[in-house]
This record gives sequence, C-alpha cells and structure tokens, in this order.
Amino acid sequence: MCSGRPDNAGCRQGDRGKPTLRPPRRRRYPAYVPRAAKQARELPGLLERIATRVAFLLVGLAASAWAPLVPLARARLGLDDGGLGALLLCMGLGSVVAMPFSGGLAARFGCRKMILGSGLLSCASLPVMAIAPTAAVLACALFLFGVGIGCTDVVMNIQAVIVERASGRPMMSGFHGLYSVGGIGGAGVVTGLMAWGVPPLPAVLAVVLPAGLLLVGFAKGLLPYASDEETPVFAFPKGRVLLIGMLCFILFLAEGSVLDWSGVLLNSVRGLAERHAGIAYVTFSITMTVGRLSGDAVVRALQPRRILLVGGLCAAAGFVLAATVPAWQATVLGFAIVGVGAANVVPVLFSAAGRQTSMPSNLAVAAVTTMGYAGILAGPPLIGFVARASSLPVALVTVAAMLVAVALNSRRATAA
Repeated sequence: MCSGRPDNAGCRQGDRGKPTLRPPRRRRYPAYVPRAAKQARELPGLLERIATRVAFLLVGLAASAWAPLVPLARARLGLDDGGLGALLLCMGLGSVVAMPFSGGLAARFGCRKMILGSGLLSCASLPVMAIAPTAAVLACALFLFGVGIGCTDVVMNIQAVIVERASGRPMMSGFHGLYSVGGIGGAGVVTGLMAWGVPPLPAVLAVVLPAGLLLVGFAKGLLPYASDEETPVFAFPKGRVLLIGMLCFILFLAEGSVLDWSGVLLNSVRGLAERHAGIAYVTFSITMTVGRLSGDAVVRALQPRRILLVGGLCAAAGFVLAATVPAWQATVLGFAIVGVGAANVVPVLFSAAGRQTSMPSNLAVAAVTTMGYAGILAGPPLIGFVARASSLPVALVTVAAMLVAVALNSRRATAA
C-alpha cells in the first residue's frame, strides 16, 4: 500500500525489509480560550467593589419602593384580597422564571450588560406600576419588574463572589448590608413623600431616577465577564450546591416569616394594637442591617463555619423566645435576636457557593438564589397552614427547628 507512493512517504522499513505505516502526525490546534476569560485580565479593584455595592443598593431601593404602592394599587383598581394576591404572584413568577437562567446568560454576556439591562428594566417598570390604569397593565409591569429584580439579584451576587475572591477577604456581608440599607431607604422615601402629599408617580421617580443614574455612572466597575469557562444557560443544582440552596431556602423562609407573621403574632396573640404591630419587623430589620454592615469583620474573626453554627442557633433561639414568652416586649426582643443571628448566614452561604467545585460558580449562585427565593414565596403560606392546623406560636417554633438544622450542617456547607 505504501509502495504505490513514489516517495514512499509515511512509511518506514521493518525488521524484514517490509514497509510499515508510520504513525500519523497529530494536528496541533491552538488552545481554546473562552471570550469571557480573555476579558478577565485584570483583577477587580476599588471601582468594582463600589459598583457591586451600588448594584446591591439599587435592588434594595427598587424592591422596597413598591411596598408603599400596594395599598394604593388595590384601591385604584378596586381589588379584593384574592385579586391582589393573584397580581402580586406575577412579580414572583417573573423572578422565578428569570433567576435560573441568569447565571448562564451572565457567562455569555458578562455581569455589566446583565446588571445594566435588568436594573434599568426594574427602574422603568416601577413608574408604570405606580399609575397602572388596569389590572392587566399592572400584571405585565409586575412580571417585568420581577424579571428585572430576579436577574439583577443573581448577577450582582455573581459579581460579589468574584470581587470577594479577588480581594482575599470577606466582603459579602457588607454587600448584602447595602441591600438592607436600600430596602429601608426606598420604602422610607416613597412613604415620606406621599405622606407630604406628593402623588405616587413623582414619589417613585424620586427613587428610581437617582438609582438608575447611579447605576449607569458606575457601570464601568461592573465586570464584563462572569465566568472563566463556557457554561450552559441552565443546570440543576448538585453536590454541595444543593445543600447550600436548601439552607438558603430555610433562611429566606425565616425572613419571610418575620415579614408576614411577626405583626400578626403581636396583634392577634399578644394583643398589641394594629398601629404598633409593625415594631417587630422594624426591630428585626435594624438588627439585621447593623449585623450585615459590621459582618465582614465578624466573619473574618469567627470564620464561616462558626457564623453558620452560632448564627443558626441564635436565630432559632430568637424564634423560640418570640413564640413562647407571652409578653409582647419579649416577642419584639426575640425577633431582634433573629435579625442578629440570621444577618450573616446568607452572605456566608453565597460565598460558599462561589468557592465550591461541584458546579461553575455562576450557575451555583443562580441555583442558590432561586432556591432561596422559593423560600420567600413558599414559606409564609406554609407557616399559615401549620398555624391553622395548630397555632401561630407552634408554626414559628417549627421555623426554629429548621434553623437548628442549618447550624448542624455548618461544617458540610462551608467545607473547603
């Protein structure tokens, strides 16, 4: 077969003079470098850290600015409780649809494009929600608002993981603390302006316009990449990511329980007047915000495993105190303790999702965020079902038991 070639190329003589085939030469292809990896040439610095904080602040401002508009929307459209609940589900549906795919899309388009697009979508949806003339218009605006908030939530946490890793020190608690500050600021500004007689639309614009300008102004600090490897748009959580996501589900369920049920407990069980029933959630929000703003130093001192262990037990103790001691002052103190304990658990879990090796970090953060958000959506109704079958204090003690499970899994969740 080789003798048919005039130069006998590709053949060599064997021991008995018979030509044998020479092994074919392998073609050498240049190593493939993903587009995102080409862009990741400089480690994130001060500008990227500031831009990350701005993104967290923006989401807090936008999400909380809607809360004071809910009663006005109900009155304007003549909705009953069932109709309002169905409309509010549109926002949750938008977030649940967007979150699982946001990590993969961020790997393709980068954090900068994703945060800018989704953040500005949230800012543009809020004014429509403030003046929507029909339930159909409000439903569409709420869905788009949920898409924007959900996508921004995932991608800003992906950027936070990258920035924290590059800094070599804990930073996640501080980032989440800015979200809490935005939550207080957005609701406070809109409520305050409307209390002074400002119509809903100008009150909302007073929040979203500065927020949008701030985001665009720091866009250069948003990363043009989200992953150094090619990843699918969506992947089911597996390995340690599944455990971290389940723990996030519990923590977000606990936070949602305080939001929706602390006032009910004070009013219907402890006998506090309705106008004072919100003091429990306010106290919880303050202690959680302070805990997160000071949390980076605490995480550095105690290490992530102890944060989950001590924080989970502390939050559980707070729920038990709030549910079992009949004095309303003890109930308020209990929810304040919940805020202290839970403050840094979620940031530590997000950092752990960025460090694990079971999945690419961008997909892991998307999965953990989605599972946590499911806790916010499903938690309060579940508490209501348990409370109907037994009592509200028993339902809150059940949440405490779940938080003990978080503490017991602290070593597995934060293992290197």
